[in-house]
Order: sequence, then structure tokens, then C-alpha cells
Amino acid sequence: MSASGGTKAIVAALGANLAIAVSKFVAFAFSGSSSMLAEGVHSLADSGNQALLLVGGKKAQREATPQHPFGYGRERYIYAFLVSIILFSVGGMFALYEGYQKILHPHELDNWYWPVGVLVFAIIAESISFRTAIKESNALRGKKSWKDFVRHAKAPELPVVLLEDLGALVGLILALGGVGLALLTGEGVWDGIGTLLIGILLILIAVVLALETKSLLLGEAAGAEEVAKIEKALVDGDSVTGVIHMRTLHLGPEELLVAAKIAVQHDDTATEVATAINAAEARVRESVPIARVIYLEPDIYSDVEAAKGPDPEASPGGPVQTADH
Repeated sequence: MSASGGTKAIVAALGANLAIAVSKFVAFAFSGSSSMLAEGVHSLADSGNQALLLVGGKKAQREATPQHPFGYGRERYIYAFLVSIILFSVGGMFALYEGYQKILHPHELDNWYWPVGVLVFAIIAESISFRTAIKESNALRGKKSWKDFVRHAKAPELPVVLLEDLGALVGLILALGGVGLALLTGEGVWDGIGTLLIGILLILIAVVLALETKSLLLGEAAGAEEVAKIEKALVDGDSVTGVIHMRTLHLGPEELLVAAKIAVQHDDTATEVATAINAAEARVRESVPIARVIYLEPDIYSDVEAAKGPDPEASPGGPVQTADH
């Protein structure tokens, strides 16, 4: 997986979650806390999720085949989507069930120091993992807000790890609050309420992840900055006078397909047009290295043709770029 895939953040989160999961299950065995059981399952699900992200990154590196001529870059999107499903079903739904059962049948906590000690340890470990994810993300997000980074990142791993770690920290605080109130009041129902809140939190995060990865699976265009660079690189003002219309599509986080109709001189020979196309492709790849698959169609600029857009037979699917004339 490339650096933008956040391998370091995934490995850090995986190590933290495995250690935390074991400690939570031990605390549950000694205390009977439903919050501890829900959090243990949550950490176990998170560990499986990070393993899935690593598998997806590995599978995405496979070479293209005749059956899959554009390669396997979208494997990373598929595995990220699976993460959201697991987080929803295993983590969120289980926590809701456990919280409901604990509210119906509350009991006092035994050996309270086990869950409290484990929660403090888990908060420290998750904070270290979250810090690593933030550091890795800052190298990519630039001046974007965190919301924009999560919504528009083409590599799904870092947003997934960020949201998982954030959810884990908030969940631990909720669990600590539930256990603390149960100890202070002697009412085990607070432990159940804390567990319910953890379940609701996990489901909300899973829904956000599912929506974002669904958009990536459907196919997203390049960002506005990349589109502007590609348009500028295509036009040299001599052999290529403008971009009539263009479409881009991410085949994977680090692989972009570019399809464009470019305006060439009306009296150029076939050899000159071919040379112009090769030169334009080279300029695009130099300007935007992830633009690895490029299809250029030469044409004579016409206001009528430009107004039709990239696919006049289909419904409009994006802005139409017109050449200067």
C-alpha cells in the first residue's frame, strides 16, 4: 500500500485494538460489566477492520488482467465498505443488544477496579493510535478541514482509521461514564445506558463510512485542483488549442482515468495530430502522475459540439469545458 493509504496508522490502530480487546474481555470476566463486553467486541471488530484494510491494500496492488483491464485499485474501496458493514453489525448492533439486556436486568458491578483500570489503559492506547492517524492525515489534507478531508479523500484507509479511533475514544469515555455512575449510584442500569450510547455511536460512524465509501465505489471524478492541472497540461496553444470536454474517473486512490476531446488545428496532418496527442499525454502525466490511463480524441472545435457535452446521448453528468477561440 502506498504512503497515502496510511499503512503506519492502520498498523498502529491494529496493535492498539488487539491489546485493548484482550484487556476489556478480562475486565468483563472479572466485573460482569456490559460496557466492557460491548467495548471488547468493538475493539475486536476494529481489529478485524484494520486487517481488512491491509488485505484490501495488498489485493489492490495486483497487475491488470484481460478480465480486469483497469486493474484492482478499487479493492481498497470494497474492503473499506466491508469495514462499515462490520462496524454496524458486529459493533453497533451487539452493543445495542447488550445495553438493552443490561437495562432490563441490571446488577451491581463486581471488582470495579478492573473495568476502571482497563478503560484508563484503553484511553491512553487509543489516544496514541489516534495521534498517529492525525499525524499521517495531516501530511495529506493540507489546508482542508477535517470534514472535507473525510468527505473527499480518495484513499479510504485514513478516514476509516480516523473515524474508528475517534469513535473508540468517545466510546471509552461513555463506557467510563456508565461504569462510574453505576458505581456511584449502585444502579447497574447506568452501565446498560452507557452500552446503548456506545451502540448508537458506532452505528452513526458506520453510516458515515458506508456513505463515503459508496461514493468511491460508484466512481468519483478527480478533484477540482487535479482537473485544472489536467486541462492546463493538455493545451499547448499550438497543436492543441483547447479542451472541448473532458471526464475523469478514479480507478483507485492512486490511479486516474482521463477521457477528453481536444481541439486541434484543422489543417494538421494525421502524423501531426498523433504527435500532438502523445505530447499532451506526456504533459498530463508529468503534471498529474496518477493520471495513468488517458484517452484523447482529436476534433475541430465547434460551439455546437462543445455544447453537447461528453456524451450527448446520455443525461448531463457534469460541467462542460469549452475551448478558447
